[in-house]
Amino acid sequence: MRKALATLVVAVVGALVAGGCSPPASTAGSTGTDSLVIYSNSVSDGRGDWLKAEAAKAGFTMQFVDLGGGDIQNRLLAEKSNPIADVTFGLNNVYFGKLKAAGVLQSYTPAWSGEVDPALGDADGKQFWPIVREPVMLVYNNSLAPAQQPTDWPDLWTKPQFDKRYEVPSALGGATAQMVVAGILSRYRDDSGDLGVSQAGWDAVKAYFAHGVPAVTGTDLYAQMAAGKVDAGQMWLAGKATREKQYKVQTEAAHPKIGAPMTVQQVGLVAGTKKAGTAKKFIDWLGSADVQAAWSKKFFTAPANKAAVSKADADAVRITDSFTAQPIDWAFVTQHLDQWIEKIELEYLSK
Repeated sequence: MRKALATLVVAVVGALVAGGCSPPASTAGSTGTDSLVIYSNSVSDGRGDWLKAEAAKAGFTMQFVDLGGGDIQNRLLAEKSNPIADVTFGLNNVYFGKLKAAGVLQSYTPAWSGEVDPALGDADGKQFWPIVREPVMLVYNNSLAPAQQPTDWPDLWTKPQFDKRYEVPSALGGATAQMVVAGILSRYRDDSGDLGVSQAGWDAVKAYFAHGVPAVTGTDLYAQMAAGKVDAGQMWLAGKATREKQYKVQTEAAHPKIGAPMTVQQVGLVAGTKKAGTAKKFIDWLGSADVQAAWSKKFFTAPANKAAVSKADADAVRITDSFTAQPIDWAFVTQHLDQWIEKIELEYLSK
């Protein structure tokens, strides 16, 4: 359903481009702002509906394009010369780094810039800013006996009890799937190897996909767990909390000794937007301490805004802080990620 909805939204937006016009303006709300077009991979699970309702109170109206992180990035790159989006948020710093390098973003310093650690965002400029910290996790059904619980990703393809008992992505357009792959391959960096990775690294990724159960389009990992088809898979923190309630499945997250990929969701202004004034005001609103604290309590996230932390969901902040960040050279990942994804899709997912 989500894929069909995303396709419909993209088709509508594409028709607007073909017709040489922008999405219709709206005067809803106290400020009479134009309707913003927002590209995000972070508006599923009811987040987009909540955001629209809360933003309307502040005088904003918006339309979303909801796709996976990699797909959002690619769409923004494709539309660089004729941008449709006004704002993009939810992508991590790897994607935003690529968008910055391609000239897709426009510099802007939000009103809350002094409340975040600039090192979490665009460290050498002002083109994207951090809003949410989030670990990429290996989750497993807590009905597993202690001796059967995975402690790190390699357990999945090296221990017999997990053979065909964990879910792997059937496509790599999503940010979580790409960060799992980045976390695995970063362990095997070899600058003289294929795409900067040793043969052992590629063997590990091949085994990861070969021993897993491909995700079923339209069927959630937690639905698969509830049906007893798999015991483990990838998930982000907010997604874990939402799905446990929805599917009545309790899970735990592994805490690998090497750490977990720690991603930071960002927000940025799209270069060429004709609604820059309204878009800047929206960014000021979205990243503010009050909004980020409310978002945290509603969707179990750890805000990057330090002024929001004391008002945020304490458990979400505590659990996020319980993960050691895996040491990953994100510049190296940014350089190679597209090539890694292409290789995996051609050699491992197509088999």
